[in-house]
Amino acid sequence: MNRDMTKGPAVGSMLRFALPMVLGNLLQQCYNIADTLIVGRVLGANALAAVGSSFTLMTFLTSILLGLCMGSGTLFSIRFGERDQKGLQESVLASFLLILALTAALNLLAFLCLDGIRVFLKIPPEVWGDMRAYLRVIFWGIAATFLYNFFASLLRALGNSLIPLVFLAVSALLNIALDLWFVMGLGWGAAGAAGATVAAQYVSGIGIALYALLRLPCLRFTRSGLRVRWSRMRQIAGFSLLTCVQQSVMNLGILLVQGVVNGFGPAVMAAFAAAVKIDAFAYMPVQDFGNAFSTFIAQNYGARKRERIRAGFRGAVAASVAFCLVVSALVWAFARPLMLLFVRPEETEILAHGVRYLRVEGAFYWGIGCLFLLYGLYRALGRPGMSVVLTIASLGTRVALAYCLSALPTIGVDGVWWSVPIGWVLADAIGFGFYFLRRRRLLPE
Repeated sequence: MNRDMTKGPAVGSMLRFALPMVLGNLLQQCYNIADTLIVGRVLGANALAAVGSSFTLMTFLTSILLGLCMGSGTLFSIRFGERDQKGLQESVLASFLLILALTAALNLLAFLCLDGIRVFLKIPPEVWGDMRAYLRVIFWGIAATFLYNFFASLLRALGNSLIPLVFLAVSALLNIALDLWFVMGLGWGAAGAAGATVAAQYVSGIGIALYALLRLPCLRFTRSGLRVRWSRMRQIAGFSLLTCVQQSVMNLGILLVQGVVNGFGPAVMAAFAAAVKIDAFAYMPVQDFGNAFSTFIAQNYGARKRERIRAGFRGAVAASVAFCLVVSALVWAFARPLMLLFVRPEETEILAHGVRYLRVEGAFYWGIGCLFLLYGLYRALGRPGMSVVLTIASLGTRVALAYCLSALPTIGVDGVWWSVPIGWVLADAIGFGFYFLRRRRLLPE
């Protein structure tokens, strides 16, 4: 069912729309959590470090596709708010062809650069064997990631966040079952965990594509409708490429931080691999709420309902901060039991580093919650360049401080942990300051 978010209570509309997205992305985390938990328990710390480092790399690569799909989705939402069916159809075709071409190029580049990854990420020799085996398989899933994210973005832009959840739920359960079979039953090691993830990704990607082709009117092209209009292609590129830059810069920064972490050895790598899964799981709901907020803003921007946008922004900030404070308290209190889900009790060094990371990051989840809202706001208002500025401020600070502080013997790896919330808070200050200074220009009457 498509949801028109230009009507009804603002925050209530966002929450109802966000709930399936939250559940869907929590399930998506199960892809990597299943890999991490099973690999960590069955294959040991080195394999855990290999899969964890691979996760950071794959997050960077898929963020390029996710950014392109998110940017296109914003334009789809605006066309939906304007009730421009022809413009929506032309935008969908142009977007699909553009992102498909970039997906093919990215997939080829990933395989060509496989052996150079070891040097770039400073992978220790004892970890590289498992990591290379994992990456050689997981790269085959890049095309599936494109299919799922493109059609999920299209459905969400039209107000349907339930169907992406359904396909993702089936895929997540399949992934866990295949993980147990491939790793524990067949003994295929890290490559088996990657194979389980790729197979599950293709189930969700192909499934949601078939659903969209059968059910969405905007995908029922006539012969004349199959013409690519270059004006639409330029428009899509303007929205999508800047959002792609924002997403990829964000994850490139994380990848650079991974390089700093790897320099501290397998124990810190394993702790980071487990802790970032918990971290992502904890603030995933506010990330999805930020995406729902972006759809809300884009639809109302297309419908020219400026006052509703202002009211929705105030309510969204209040709801996001309240949720983050509750989650922060829970992560702080249960940091050690959460780490024990991934590592054995006798691995005390890994546990100590992981608990320290979670307690530093967890105290500042409100910062990333507000930042997700700001990303969504500027993307929906046709200012994706501002989202790039905020990402550079956040990640630039994080990378610089991670390298500088961790080099000090008295601080060490704690400098990497503290660099993250400092970057969040700085970006929030810039984003809110720009909004209040330029509010009349951003949202004219």
